[in-house]
Amino acid sequence: MTLSTTPRGGSRRARRSAVALGAAAAVTAGLALAGPTAQASGPAAAASGTDSGSRERAFAAAAAEYGVPRTVLEAVSYAQTRWDFRPGHSTSGGYGPMHLVDAGLGDRAEAKGLGTAPPAADTAPAADTLGRAATLTGLGEDALRTDETANIRGGAALLADTQRRLGLPGGQDTDAGQWYAAVADASGSTEDDVAAAFADDAYGVISTGAARRTVDGKDVALLPSSVEPQRSQLDRLGLKKKHNTGPVDCPPGLDCEWIPAPYQDLGNGDYGNHDLANRPRAPKITNIVIHNTEASYDTTLKLVTDPTYLAWQYSLRSSDGHIAQHIEAKDVGWHAGNWYVNAHSIGLEHEGFAATGAEWFSEPMYRSSARLVKYLAKRYDIPLDSQHIVGHDQVPGVTPANVAGMHWDPGPYWDWEHYFSLLGAPLQAHRASPRSELVRIVPGFDRNVQPVTSCTTAGVACTPQGTNFVYLHQAPDASAPLVNDIGRKPNGAPSTTSVSDIGARAQAGLVLAVAERRGDWTAVWFNGVKGWFENPSSDPTAIPVRGEYVVPKAGRTSVPVYGRAYPEASAYPAGIPVQALAPLQYTFAAGQRYAVGDLTVPTDYYRATTFSPDTPGDHVDVVGTDRYYQISLGHRFAFVRAADVDVVRVR
Repeated sequence: MTLSTTPRGGSRRARRSAVALGAAAAVTAGLALAGPTAQASGPAAAASGTDSGSRERAFAAAAAEYGVPRTVLEAVSYAQTRWDFRPGHSTSGGYGPMHLVDAGLGDRAEAKGLGTAPPAADTAPAADTLGRAATLTGLGEDALRTDETANIRGGAALLADTQRRLGLPGGQDTDAGQWYAAVADASGSTEDDVAAAFADDAYGVISTGAARRTVDGKDVALLPSSVEPQRSQLDRLGLKKKHNTGPVDCPPGLDCEWIPAPYQDLGNGDYGNHDLANRPRAPKITNIVIHNTEASYDTTLKLVTDPTYLAWQYSLRSSDGHIAQHIEAKDVGWHAGNWYVNAHSIGLEHEGFAATGAEWFSEPMYRSSARLVKYLAKRYDIPLDSQHIVGHDQVPGVTPANVAGMHWDPGPYWDWEHYFSLLGAPLQAHRASPRSELVRIVPGFDRNVQPVTSCTTAGVACTPQGTNFVYLHQAPDASAPLVNDIGRKPNGAPSTTSVSDIGARAQAGLVLAVAERRGDWTAVWFNGVKGWFENPSSDPTAIPVRGEYVVPKAGRTSVPVYGRAYPEASAYPAGIPVQALAPLQYTFAAGQRYAVGDLTVPTDYYRATTFSPDTPGDHVDVVGTDRYYQISLGHRFAFVRAADVDVVRVR
């Protein structure tokens, strides 16, 4: 949703329908026209002039020095940070590839010029692993924050010390399975199932292996190996059993608590900050929306517990993946800026800022989020694909006037490819024949360093880093202008590289219909125009896939597209006003085609306008017989009436 730090006044409907809140709205309004219109194309090298193998050597040396199996050390680091390092910098609570936490000392670190401290004390776990590592190694805390070798030595020392303390066998050649309790302890959790989930994640990395180039340009690989984790060791840690209060709905292995969002009568017909319902019986739950907060975790909790503000189902903390649930899934949160989507979705807010997202979107948060989403998707029969597990930036405006103000979080630095792998639904799967008329965007996040501007200053280039999209050009040429999104720029101006400008971004996971191919370039239909992206067979940024697309029925010159799937007028009972179906400004003309995301879209309108759920004619789901399909119109999805189009299946 991207949150505002100022509680919203005004009517309940104005707050529920708000789509331009807080910092994200300011960026969207103020920076949308910033930046050049011509881009470089294709992956760029991440971090040049560095010793790309130094992190591998640091792991090997620390494992030998402290008598820790190298596979264990690397797996713990991967589960915490995926081996990433921004020297001296912490926004998610810990430092370096071993995520050493300076609990309660962040202000001192910032005052000494050692990097950004955690934004609020509550974002850091209680364990002072940085201080413990300094004591065990004799290294200074500054070195542990800023030097990769020192940081990894500190992590190895912590594992070895825990192993000794538990009376378990040590040594670099020890069977990796004998380190289960020490790995669980590295999670920092005091709850047994959460610590066990972290350990299982780390041992999963040992079993499957992993390899990547980190954000600072280091190549690290862990070859797969057979291991039998000794899970019975967990009892040695003396951790507590989880005891949730309130109607918390989380799977085992997640650190969840209940912090309720208030359902409160504010007087004069106004109320907050969500609506009661009886989902999934009515309305059906079809989507999960991924947001980031544009606020610290502490501020996020203050906002969601304010009855004059908005509410969503879950908030996730960056430092450790901790989850707070605010609304039961049966009720409707006000989070997506589209009432139809609100009525059919569960909203997850992730602590962080979209313009600097990679610094906030921590591995523990990714893993907690994926574990929660996988659980919810199974419970409510939601497909694990990019048309049902969506970013807030994919949610359409409900009318043409709403389109330009819709949000763009979680932004270009949310790693959708990694996220769907954690969901068990990797985006590289289910390929079709090379000439398929449908392609899925999979640019490879880490090495896909696209030019982005205005992260901190309008027009200024952002720090080069992995991104989740490819730019779409008006011609098969890297110097050609970007395609225009008429909903964002009615004057026809090309889209830009501004961090908030999604008008020409084909995001990882999107399935798009092919319009044309020329050499190494592929064109897709995108918001009514052809968008070209470089897609060489030797290094593809999209893969051919199976599925369906729609075309206008024979004889139609164009068909309307909508931001919601509301019923026909005859479906509304007396006393409930008919909701207008306002076509969006995009043209779906004959000769164009758009990939289908869902052929079973609910056709309904959930009427909820009063505080009392017992008000006659209110809190009613009006269901129609007209049918809609959800399509990939552009960066955002949209809806078309089934009666207006024909479906073509691609095998």
